[in-house]
This record gives sequence, structure tokens and C-alpha cells, in this order.
Amino acid sequence: MSDDTLHAPPTRRGTLPARLVKLTRSWSVQGVLALTALVWLTPTAGLLFSSLRPKELSAGSGWWTALTSPSQLGFENYSALLQGGDVLGALWNTVLIAVPATLLTVAVAALAGYAFAWLEFPGRDIVFLVVVGLLVVPVQIGLIPVAKLMGVVGLFGTIPGVVLFHVGYGLPFAVFLMRGHFLEIPHEILEAARVDGCGEWRIFRTLALPLAAPALASLCIFQFLWVWNDMLVALIFAGSDNQPLTVLLQSQMRQFGSNLDVLAPGAFLSLLVPVIVFFSFQRYFVQGAMAGSVK
Repeated sequence: MSDDTLHAPPTRRGTLPARLVKLTRSWSVQGVLALTALVWLTPTAGLLFSSLRPKELSAGSGWWTALTSPSQLGFENYSALLQGGDVLGALWNTVLIAVPATLLTVAVAALAGYAFAWLEFPGRDIVFLVVVGLLVVPVQIGLIPVAKLMGVVGLFGTIPGVVLFHVGYGLPFAVFLMRGHFLEIPHEILEAARVDGCGEWRIFRTLALPLAAPALASLCIFQFLWVWNDMLVALIFAGSDNQPLTVLLQSQMRQFGSNLDVLAPGAFLSLLVPVIVFFSFQRYFVQGAMAGSVK
């Protein structure tokens, strides 16, 4: 055996993502994935067809009958729902709750995550351990104490009260996520910026935030979906004049059969906005989910 053979580099195997991509190209795997997607989307399709069918037909037959008789589909339910005013008001309240709760959580988490990752201050590790410990605290534990506190300061039954509750309980996970992403930034890049005279705020704004764009987008999606689909917190902390769409739909579930013309289109409208948000940030979401998986 020659010396060249002895010292030849070992054959490099494909990375795990490459092997997974190669595996998904087989017809059998694609068939299983297509079948899984079809089963997963069946409830959504049923909700869509139910929202487009008249009240009389919904009470007497299943939504699948629309597949053979598409003439029964129409937008009368949506027209009646939107003209009532309650759904539009609840939808606007949901936006007023979800958007500020998402933006505040992401902004505070980005600042705190960078501070825990790269700034030195007394008690940093202890404070971060407290933040991590808050991840295991169930939301139900804080409902009564926070409700009493908000009643004292006059925020109970208001939209800012609901927003602050979501921000408070969303920050532990958000800070933990952003700190881990900021730690992936090479230390040499930050030191080079400091040598060039950049302050910490400028480094955070012009260097760290652009590099953390995938993680920020992923966090925005997570937080927005959690707040948008929440009913428990809004049911307790929101008032009757500022209830979100989830609480309004829950109040309509007295008799499911008779209220299907209200529940189905309202639920589909509630579903449509998160789907649009997810697909709008899908590229950044995938980048954030795969961050750190490949060196």
C-alpha cells in the first residue's frame, strides 16, 4: 500500500440536512407526506366549506356534500357576519392586542438577550437563571395575582392590561431564545467593531440585529400566534366592550347547530390571519429554525 493511500483523507459523508433532502425525493416518502398533508388539511377544508354553506343546509347535512354540489356555496354568511359589527370590532380588538404584545415582547427580548449574551453587569448569571426558571411557571398560576394587581392600578378589563400580561409571560422564552442566537455571533466581529470605536448601542443596532433577523422573525411568528389564538387570558382580563375574536366565538357556542353560520365564518377569519402572517415570514422562519444546525 502506497503512502498516498495511507494518508488520503477519509471520504466525507453528506450532512444530515442533505441526507434528509435526498430521502424526501423518493416517491414513497413523498406519497406519505402528501397523504399526511391531506389528512392535516381536512378540518380546515371542512371549516371553509361550512362557512360558505347556508344555515339550513348545515343543520341537515355534512360539509362534504358541497364537493358534489358546489352551487350551495356562497358568501351570505360572511356578509351577514361582517354587517353585524360585533365581529369586525372583535377582530380589531384582536389586532390591538396581538400586534403590540408581539412588538413589545420582541423588542424587550432582543435588548435583554444581547445584554445577557455580551454585556458584563453584576448578577447577570443569577438574573438569567431566574428568567430561565420562569419558563416552567404555568400561566394559570399568575391569573389571580395579576388580576388583583391590574385591578389596583386600573388596567383590569382593558386592552393594555391584556397586552402587558402577554408580554410578561412571553418574555422568558423570548429572552432565552434571543440570548442563544446572539451567542452564535463570533466574538471577533464584536471586538473588531469595538476597536473601530462603535458603542454597544450601535453594535446592537447595526450588527447584532441584522444577524439576528431570522431569529427575530421566528419569535414574531411564535408570539403572534400564541397571542392571536389565546382565549384564556382574554376571557379573564378583557372587558365586554374590548373582547377579542376568540372570546366572541366562545360566547356564540350556546347551540353549535344553530350558530354554525356564525361560528364557521368567524373561526375561518380567525384562522386566515395567522396563516397569512406565517407564509409572509416563512423564509425567515425556516432560517431561524435551522440556525446553528449546520456548521
